[in-house]
Amino acid sequence: MATSVRRTTLTLPAAPLGPDNPLPALRAAGDPHRVEIPQGERLPADMARQLGYQPLRSILPTRMRDGYGRDRRATDLAALVIENDRLRATVLPGLGGRVHSLHHKPTGRELLYRNPVVQPAAFALNGAWFSGGIEWNIGATGHTTLSCAPMHAARVPAPDGGEMLRLWEWERLRDLPFQVDLWLPEGSDFLYVGVRIRNPHHHTVPVYWWSNIAVPEDERTRVLAPADEAWHFGYERTLRRVPVPESGGADRSYPLRSEFPADYFYEVPDGARRWIASLDGDGRGLVQTSTDTLRGRKLFLWGAGRAGRRWQRWLTEPGTGGHAEIQAGLARTQLEHVPLEADGELAWLEAYGPLAADPATVHGTDWPAARDEVAVRLAAALPRAEVDAAHAAWLPYADREPKEVLATGSGWGALEVARAGLDLPGTPFDAATLGEEQEPWLALIRTGELPAGGPVPGPAPVAPAWRELLEAARPGPATEYHLGLAQWHAGDRAQAVRSWERALAHGAGCLPLYCLAVAESVAGETAHAADRFAEAFARAAAPAVADDPAVARACRAVLPALAREAVPALLAAGRVEAAAAVLAALRPAELAAGRFRLLRARVLLAQGRPGAAREIFDEGFEIADLREGDETLSDTWYAIAERMVAGDGPVTEDVAARARREHPLPERYEYRMRPVRD
Repeated sequence: MATSVRRTTLTLPAAPLGPDNPLPALRAAGDPHRVEIPQGERLPADMARQLGYQPLRSILPTRMRDGYGRDRRATDLAALVIENDRLRATVLPGLGGRVHSLHHKPTGRELLYRNPVVQPAAFALNGAWFSGGIEWNIGATGHTTLSCAPMHAARVPAPDGGEMLRLWEWERLRDLPFQVDLWLPEGSDFLYVGVRIRNPHHHTVPVYWWSNIAVPEDERTRVLAPADEAWHFGYERTLRRVPVPESGGADRSYPLRSEFPADYFYEVPDGARRWIASLDGDGRGLVQTSTDTLRGRKLFLWGAGRAGRRWQRWLTEPGTGGHAEIQAGLARTQLEHVPLEADGELAWLEAYGPLAADPATVHGTDWPAARDEVAVRLAAALPRAEVDAAHAAWLPYADREPKEVLATGSGWGALEVARAGLDLPGTPFDAATLGEEQEPWLALIRTGELPAGGPVPGPAPVAPAWRELLEAARPGPATEYHLGLAQWHAGDRAQAVRSWERALAHGAGCLPLYCLAVAESVAGETAHAADRFAEAFARAAAPAVADDPAVARACRAVLPALAREAVPALLAAGRVEAAAAVLAALRPAELAAGRFRLLRARVLLAQGRPGAAREIFDEGFEIADLREGDETLSDTWYAIAERMVAGDGPVTEDVAARARREHPLPERYEYRMRPVRD
């Protein structure tokens, strides 16, 4: 059959995303990817430079996506299918352009881990993420903020005269347009993927990219790459060089032979072909290869310990199989960002397809032989020269204009085109995609003023060009508030505080108070931060928060989000009864959520009522948006246990040890992703 691109509908159990967090994301969520280099470990020079190159200060201008739960219902998802007589790829344009399935027709095999549900969990930089398939991670260290966002999609002419499926969007953390072109040459067993990232600005920009492939995992799954060393990164946050495949007494190329989740970034030698494969006990599975620009290769494993298994069940239906992740990126590790010069671009080609190798060699104890067996089989199935030739053939088609739009993404790219007059062949950001969120900013471009009134809702732009427009605009509550966000994003925190104080004087409501509270917290002013949080919550909760009804409605909508941050801040400042009062002001339906049940337990513990706090845990609750690496559940459990054992006495080391023996952490609360001693 000739290659085709068509629309379809996929029905899956899915938890609704819900609303985004209404508060501006002034600080990045807890980052498990902070890195410490052990003493004596020598890093390659380029790696050392790139580890510290322009990390994120926050996830502005995006918002946290934490409004989802865990109640799944059958949901119709728009899907796009590209297929030839050998392969069928199913793509979800409304969920980050994820390749949900890659089906090999001759063998009837699914080459990816295909999650039977869509269950958001807090793994993306901005929260909501789901597991399975192939995802396109751009922006900064972590899963992209576009994980659960719509992408533009269209049919485009392919280099072989057929059709390609193009996905594209404007990535807002780094303000960069990018595209992903997928096509299947007639008769090919490999899905080709051309990726291009462009920098339309007059300054160098940090770039991050990792293609993340979920693959089925069992006791016989082995991951192979052309390397004898890897950089190990675990949730102890240390980066160290280890041998491949064995380190620490176990063969780490088998994901289930490790206990704890970990990353292994392979040190692929210069000049070697770039590839990574995941093969089952019969030597069959998926291989990914690329042109040399995509230099990095990685294995992420969940491990066989309690926490890894708990996270796997958290992400899918109980009783279904788990997954590991094999990945490919622009740098050696995901802890690095690479510079992209002004008006420059990065472009490369990837290929995904089936591989069959001799199982005795693949699973033998001779690692070089196993690795070479895969390399030889890959060379026969898809020679390196063919990948390079396909890349060269694709490049002229990267600028081809779409023939038929199949899905629509956000209007933020169109807003940037309107502001800067950008010409981006191949990735049209049409003015028709502009929507309600962009309207105030179009007004700023056209009139030099934001619309009168309070802060503009939604993920407002903060890049330097927008800051300049705000600085030139007439002062007012919206202008000063958003100017403060742009200044904070730029690292100019003192100026941001002054802008928010002016916004407060102009009657901007509770949001500038919240921003000032965060600024105090980041500065280490615990008591002052608690005062600000309490004031912001009181302002939002008051019957009449402002003369402007829209401001009043906006403030009431932020109450639960404010409470989530105010209660820990008040507890840290020793203001226990004020923290209890914040929770008491929320509605019963809000208090029933797992996040607030945990906060209630923490307040009860601080009030000297560990038994009542323990009852909340014994009743059971779930925190739908528990973040990767967050140990609040286990920390609170053991703090309660220690106080129950100690009574009115001090919590000594002996008391803490006894508490751990007598009150082991229940499995339902075990999410710790690093070695711990209970």
